Amino acid sequence: MQELLKAIASGLVERPEEVSVTSEENDNGVMVYHLHVAEEDMGRVIGKQGRIAKAIRVVMRAAATRNDTKVMVEID
Repeated sequence: MQELLKAIASGLVERPEEVSVTSEENDNGVMVYHLHVAEEDMGRVIGKQGRIAKAIRVVMRAAATRNDTKVMVEID
């Protein structure tokens, strides 16, 4: 899942070498993925009115459904 999120984000930004993903499991058993990008690429990942960020979250949830897990994506 981390590789999927990193691949999606790397295709959107101008500085793909600065894309990193960390993960942790919260108390409810949900995997939380933290996406870190360069400051100047933040707007590219979020998009107008958050549309790209919402699309990334939808793709990640769909991939997690195949594995019977729950995920949450936070963009830092």
